[in-house]
Amino acid sequence: MTKVAEQRKKVLLAAPRGYCAGVDRAVIAVEKALEHYGAPVYVRKEIVHNKFVVATLAARGAIFVDDTDEVPEGARLVFSAHGVSPAVHAAAAARSLQTIDATCPLVTKVHKEAVRFAAEEYEILLIGHHGHEEVEGTLGEAPDHIQVVNSPDEADTITVRDPDKLIWISQTTLSVDETMETVRRLRERFPSLQDPPSDDICYATQNRQVAVKKLAPECDVVITVGSANSSNSVRLVEVALDAGARASYRVETAAELDPAWLEGASTVGVTSGASVPEILVRDVLELLARLGFADVEEVRTATEEMIFSLPLELRTDLNAAGTSLERQRRAAR
Repeated sequence: MTKVAEQRKKVLLAAPRGYCAGVDRAVIAVEKALEHYGAPVYVRKEIVHNKFVVATLAARGAIFVDDTDEVPEGARLVFSAHGVSPAVHAAAAARSLQTIDATCPLVTKVHKEAVRFAAEEYEILLIGHHGHEEVEGTLGEAPDHIQVVNSPDEADTITVRDPDKLIWISQTTLSVDETMETVRRLRERFPSLQDPPSDDICYATQNRQVAVKKLAPECDVVITVGSANSSNSVRLVEVALDAGARASYRVETAAELDPAWLEGASTVGVTSGASVPEILVRDVLELLARLGFADVEEVRTATEEMIFSLPLELRTDLNAAGTSLERQRRAAR
């Protein structure tokens, strides 16, 4: 009987998982900047919310700072995928920093929405987490017109100037279900609340949540690989529980996985946040295999093909360097 039970142990591996297009673009931007300009290259905050990625880039010569005043005047600075406020751009310009803006284009879209709605004199309710870098950047676009709504419960207590001139936008990495609950409760109080022209929660965040919802009801335990400060990773832990998983945990790396979590389990779900490299997932799968969960079945709910081009500043310099190199080759023929 024990052998039969062990043979039935399996892993349901969520797909999509891991890197999204915005994260991939930001990480590659730092890598290319280091290759092209040489170390050091400064990065404001963590380029993406993953400790392994940050440590890997730091080992190659990236220097991570909390703000622009820590960067030597005239040096090269990369803005993280989470975006920054106009005040940060201005502070960088005042120090003559050579900036590379690696803000995810989907975050930039939300920034542009905030600017447009503020210009039209809307009061903007930004659904997101207080203090998150993405929220701080968006808030900075129009601080006099925006207030942050952190949760459905906060929707019950906020006050607005004009309930008839009101629109909501959101952080890109939230739980879809929780965001819609927040909107529902806001609309109960403010029936004239308008929706943004398109979804602000990014495609990758939504896809990873859908995949987890698909596998969670069949799982005794769901393991999400991701950092504690990764909003979308933390949301996946919650989504798994809400979708029916008996238990749900987050680990930074395989070393944090407690075998005690798996006692009595026959099916383990595995996923990873949008800023997690696949190598960390593979490490978790290898550990699970050693613990008897060697049978891995992928549960795919979508195929992602989106690719974002590198930041313009970097792309321009790389293209110029390529053109110069080609001219040298032609001259040498």
